[in-house]
Amino acid sequence: MSFRKVVRQSKFRHVFGQPVKTEQCYDDIRVSRVTWDSTFCAVNPSFVAIIVEASGGGAFLVLPLHKTGRIDKSYPTVCGHTGPVLDIDWCPHNDHVIASGSEDCTVMVWQIPENGLSQPLTEPVVVLEGHSKRVGIVTWHPTARNVLLSAGCDNVVLIWNVGTAEELYRLEGLHPDLIYSVSWSRDGSRFCTACKDKSVRVIDPRRGTVVAEKERAHEGARPMRAIFLADGKIFTTGFSRMSERQLALWDTENLEEPMGLQELDSSNGALLPFYDPDTNVVYVCGK
Repeated sequence: MSFRKVVRQSKFRHVFGQPVKTEQCYDDIRVSRVTWDSTFCAVNPSFVAIIVEASGGGAFLVLPLHKTGRIDKSYPTVCGHTGPVLDIDWCPHNDHVIASGSEDCTVMVWQIPENGLSQPLTEPVVVLEGHSKRVGIVTWHPTARNVLLSAGCDNVVLIWNVGTAEELYRLEGLHPDLIYSVSWSRDGSRFCTACKDKSVRVIDPRRGTVVAEKERAHEGARPMRAIFLADGKIFTTGFSRMSERQLALWDTENLEEPMGLQELDSSNGALLPFYDPDTNVVYVCGK
């Protein structure tokens, strides 16, 4: 009998994670308890940033990657917002620039010193004011320098020129309800959104139009996520009508039916997808 039939032929067979040793972990960090579906952290080749509990405003830690172990409670934070910070994102073109969106309706862009923070950082490089409600999503353009997208609870998507603090595009009326996630395509010509009305939309920001739309991508009422993959396809996570967690893959040329749909389990935590374009692997993390 041949063993070949027993062994599953899959290129993902050897993709597995290993727990990191305790001394390589970050300890004693009071992560934010704000009820918002966000990762609350962002990482780049130099730093890791984590949104933390803060009294009387919003703050996040910025730690050099090598500074592992127990983090002192008095460690300096980035603390210029007057409301809790909801999302942070590192600039892909500069490892020392990070953007933050907050409940105080503003987006702030910060310059982190070369060796990290030695004292609290309260002065942002630029403050972007244009949303009328809290800002829950900030994401940098993948290819154009100084271009930042923000989305808020006012259902408006704004695209900014960070260098001049001007609005490049204001996209109103495209989303009738809360925007759950925004993801740029690899070349930055379009982005996709997942909305509380259960629709996934592909939007051309320059024309301000919806290029493609899939209504009821996932039937369930709980939050869903959508991300662009390198080949232009869209990967979504959501819930079925019976509240089972689902993963789906869509072709933007034809959003009628998913290319693949998989039901996982009936847990109630939202699934957060992370995509690695170099290996073309999606990692899904449950809250």
